[in-house]
Amino acid sequence: MLKAELRKKYMQKRKALSSDEAFLLSEKIFKNCIDYFKPTAGQKIHIFVPIEKFNEINTKVFITYFLEQNIRVYVPKIADGLISVEIFPDTVFETNSWGISEPVSNEDSGENHFDYVITPLLYCDKKGNRVGYGKGFYDAFFKSLSQHSKKIGVNYFAPDEIIEDVWEHDIPLDYLVTTTEVLSFFNGAE
Repeated sequence: MLKAELRKKYMQKRKALSSDEAFLLSEKIFKNCIDYFKPTAGQKIHIFVPIEKFNEINTKVFITYFLEQNIRVYVPKIADGLISVEIFPDTVFETNSWGISEPVSNEDSGENHFDYVITPLLYCDKKGNRVGYGKGFYDAFFKSLSQHSKKIGVNYFAPDEIIEDVWEHDIPLDYLVTTTEVLSFFNGAE
């Protein structure tokens, strides 16, 4: 299927989930992610804050866990493109015009070497190609990252369909975490 078709299909599938289903599935994804990657104190993780009206994976549980484990946490903020703002337990957030909760601070950390970058998506195929919301923020962000930063997608749904219109400038994920498994697309260049 084409990205536009997949975007529409998986947005509808996600919206069809009840709040309870989304919460329970998010918990499974969280557990799979923590069990597989075993993040430790001092590591740096960039993670998105969920857009609740789109029923995104509840990453708030991830963020709380990371902060409790003394893992450095960075979240995206749309400024001139996507910037990374380091957050702390007392960071103040506000909702932007797109309904995304972001830190009030506009201070870009300048960080480009993260241990893990946990990325939003609507769909990911078996090769790590992702379908996002179509704005291109994450493809541009991925280009700025250190080659050692592992890009991790999280999704409620298995990668059962082929994305027919992958572009040359699309940057695939290294891993996909679902409710049942962790898939590796990593090319081995660690």
